[in-house]
Amino acid sequence: MSRVAKNPVNLPKGVEVSIDGQKVTVKGSKGSLEHQVHDLVEVAVDDGVFSVKPREESQQAWAVAGTTRALVNNMVTGVSAGFERRLLLNGVGYRAQAQGKTLNLTLGFSHPVAYELPEGITIETPSQTEIVIKGIDKQLVGQVAANVRGFRPPEPYKGKGVRYADEQVRRKEAKKK
Repeated sequence: MSRVAKNPVNLPKGVEVSIDGQKVTVKGSKGSLEHQVHDLVEVAVDDGVFSVKPREESQQAWAVAGTTRALVNNMVTGVSAGFERRLLLNGVGYRAQAQGKTLNLTLGFSHPVAYELPEGITIETPSQTEIVIKGIDKQLVGQVAANVRGFRPPEPYKGKGVRYADEQVRRKEAKKK
């Protein structure tokens, strides 16, 4: 039985949740997000509190209810505060530059890498070796960060590549003579 589903989601000021059948829409100061709720789950909003409960007493229904509660909580956080992910570039000549809806990366390849940003994502480059990805959809922010990191993941010998700011790269010892 999911304990996550039993906790209600408190809605901060300025966040509005509307339910239309099985469709939940969350609106806030940063934008709006939608989610289609599974048929096994029943959702309700009462006095600034969003609650989730399963329609039947089965393990799958409780699991889906917990997942739904977590997704709606992320939506509420996204439209009120937003999400951000920081990436660091480590390597000689590795650079990043944001130009409109494109992120230009120089990662030691014979060609520059140009990454087109999806709708709803903004990228800042405070320095040439730092990338800040921002958005209201937690899943989309994480996916964009994973895509950018995937161009040149950190390697274990020198630690060169694109890494998350909070990531620890396990280093290996070089080959001995």
